[in-house]
Amino acid sequence: MYYLSQVNVGATPVTFIGLAYILLSIVYFFFMIAWLVPRFNRLNPSAITMYILQIIFIPIPILISGSILVFQGWRLDPILQFANFLLFLVLIYLLIKDVTINVISRNRP
Repeated sequence: MYYLSQVNVGATPVTFIGLAYILLSIVYFFFMIAWLVPRFNRLNPSAITMYILQIIFIPIPILISGSILVFQGWRLDPILQFANFLLFLVLIYLLIKDVTINVISRNRP
């Protein structure tokens, strides 16, 4: 006999941060693949290895932590919710910094 488990998903701010983590990890995975494919022939093998490891191992913890926040975020203390919010701000800052540095370096002669 099969039993369906109860899944509690609340509409707290941490739930939305978890959804953003999930979305950002998926977008990051596809963005890095799209970024690496045209540059594959110009990079040396060690750089290719590092980029492939980065493509594999960076989105996985972000996706897992986003899933945990979506399904278990309603149980977190306010301090832990604030800590996750600060980590989200750091992630957004690094994303904006990397994109702007990439655009600036691409537009140089």
